[in-house]
Amino acid sequence: MRRRIVMSMLAGATLLVSTFFGTGTAAAQGVDVPAEFGTDWHDPMTASPPLDRPHTRSCQVMLADAQFRDFTPYRGAYTPPKGCGDSWSEIVLRLDGKVRGRQYDRLGHLSVGGVEILRTSTPEPSPDGIEWHVEKDVTRYSDTFRGAQDVEMLIGNVVDDTYTGVIDVHVTLTFYAGRPRTPAPDRVLTLAGTSDGTTLTTPRNSERIVAEVYATGSGGGCEEFWYLTVADPASYSCKADHGPYREVQIKVDGRLAGIAAPFPNVWTGGWSNPFLWYVLPAPRAFDVRPVEYDLTPFAGLLNDGRPHRVEVSVVGVPAGRSGWSTPVNVLVWRDAHRAHITGALTGYRATDLTNSSVHTPGSENRVDTDAGHRLTVSGYLDTSHGRVTTTVSRTLAHTSVHRWTDDESTDGLDATWTDDETVTVGGHGPTRTTHTHRTYTMNGATNVGSDNRLRTALTLGDRASVVERRDGRRAVWSRLDDTYTGDATYTVNVPRDQRHAVGTSAERYRLYGSDGCYDRSLTTVQGVLTEDRSRC
Repeated sequence: MRRRIVMSMLAGATLLVSTFFGTGTAAAQGVDVPAEFGTDWHDPMTASPPLDRPHTRSCQVMLADAQFRDFTPYRGAYTPPKGCGDSWSEIVLRLDGKVRGRQYDRLGHLSVGGVEILRTSTPEPSPDGIEWHVEKDVTRYSDTFRGAQDVEMLIGNVVDDTYTGVIDVHVTLTFYAGRPRTPAPDRVLTLAGTSDGTTLTTPRNSERIVAEVYATGSGGGCEEFWYLTVADPASYSCKADHGPYREVQIKVDGRLAGIAAPFPNVWTGGWSNPFLWYVLPAPRAFDVRPVEYDLTPFAGLLNDGRPHRVEVSVVGVPAGRSGWSTPVNVLVWRDAHRAHITGALTGYRATDLTNSSVHTPGSENRVDTDAGHRLTVSGYLDTSHGRVTTTVSRTLAHTSVHRWTDDESTDGLDATWTDDETVTVGGHGPTRTTHTHRTYTMNGATNVGSDNRLRTALTLGDRASVVERRDGRRAVWSRLDDTYTGDATYTVNVPRDQRHAVGTSAERYRLYGSDGCYDRSLTTVQGVLTEDRSRC
């Protein structure tokens, strides 16, 4: 039954159209929909756009070829490609995976020369087997790829008599000759471990510094579902000292340098219902994007040639609790005409972090959370093209309502996270202001009825708007709206072949702005792809 569709072939084409009514009911055109999930389903896919590849000479390098059965990492060696020069207009990472049998969702990472270039999770397989692929633009790591490097990849897995799925992956890099549309960083750095923690030493002529943190809560414990945690005195299976608010912070020499809202990742076994995710994963599940911080206001301090202490932490995690991973890369753009540029941090303001999480007991317990934080930093650099001032302002907010019954047979959440960032750069040339407004939403509930039928209905949203202004006039803009909806039901505490699972899932990915328009919708019913529609 398995059918594969290459995303690049689908742009602008409508293949299958359906209308569905409630969980598991479909009126489909051109496709047969079974009454319930069987032993196979459509290969996993997403509605996100394919990468726009250049029409230039290309070279391909194999990065990893491995089967993951346990927690033994794959280790290999990378050698730069021959025949495509050392300047690339684009570098595309492609992961091809396959697995069959029974297996949980697993989290994985891939690093080259110690630089993490991919964080991903895996789909849960059908007994008959599935295949999937992930593509990512990794041009920003060009500096890492110019020399021979060690490669490490790990997708921690368990294979035994019950969980039989061996995860087979093949990863390549394709290099396209030419110059990138936007300059790639001159250096890609990682933090050095010391007895006092981790340190960073940047080039003395750094004129722009961006840190990226692949922050993920996972591991199967409560921090995988951090957005549902509650504080005392509320009674709930996942507790946290101050409730569900989480914030990823980065500090330089003990001073707060950046704040960010973590993305509420949902892996393919999430919300107690893998039938939601068999074909369509939640947004970002296969390509976990890092949190980014513009540290340029601190460049005057960091450019002294000395190591500086850099720390990343997640606010809200109870002391001693594991579950968060926060690997850090630091991207540096240098002033090509000066060996050393000086500057200073000139402005700094951090509000107190607010966090209210109020429990209202009853036949249905309720916790209302309202939290937020704001940070503004400014600094200047005396570069070869004059004094340049950078101001970064970031405002975070989290509001949520969590409702559940005492036995947790009903458990629901309605949550919104916002992360507003404004970066203003002034000096030589026009003043550039880039405003990014990010919104993440989660609205759903899980219920277990007296007949042991578990139903999960869930809507997830990943939205962002970006506007760049030059001397106050809008120059570049974009808007993203990636929305997933799912509704699936199955019988719990019975063998797999007696679950009688039914479910629908849908994703609509819309991206439009000054560069054009992309709008694609996917719908599945009982694991069958019933709609693939493009509207632009």
